[in-house]
Amino acid sequence: MKSKIFWFLIIFLVLKPQISLAQNLDVNILKGINPMYPDSEYWIQTSSSVYWLPAVFAFGSLGYGYIRDDKQVTRNGFELLISIGISQLISEALKISVNRERPADKYPLEIFVNSTTHGGSFPSGHTSAAFATATTLALEYKKWYIAVPAYLWAGSVAYSRMYLGAHYPTDVLGGIIIGIGSSYLSHLLTKKLFKNKNSGYVQP
Repeated sequence: MKSKIFWFLIIFLVLKPQISLAQNLDVNILKGINPMYPDSEYWIQTSSSVYWLPAVFAFGSLGYGYIRDDKQVTRNGFELLISIGISQLISEALKISVNRERPADKYPLEIFVNSTTHGGSFPSGHTSAAFATATTLALEYKKWYIAVPAYLWAGSVAYSRMYLGAHYPTDVLGGIIIGIGSSYLSHLLTKKLFKNKNSGYVQP
């Protein structure tokens, strides 16, 4: 049932950007977020953190799990890698199929960037990776002091993509849904993959 809802949302989001009313709302919201000079180092670094922070968690878990012979931590590392991989495969496939023009390319006098970015706009790959990471960590550890900072970081990444003029709000919304959906799919796949290997392990 969850997978059907997930794919329905993906199809809906593919069609959503084509609706002119949504496009106008998208642009107006983006204008309110994107400044004329989007050069805040905080938001630039927040956006860039998606390139290394998920990898630190994933490979850190794998390394710690192997060194300590901790099967649960090792499984967590694999689950996070799978989650990020799924989110990026879906995101890249949609970028190619939807081929939505970047906001700064379509509205060069209204949307401002600090560095030129071209290619498909929908969905936001940064956002999907960030929410895949945050949701996977929340599913794995089920602790508020892990889930809350993880989602605050993921939300900051999502906001940074609009602040920097790289994505429309619906691009970011699409990334959020893909990221969360990918993490749940990864959670189920990992459970099946490790079921035979760890027959004595009880899924939390």
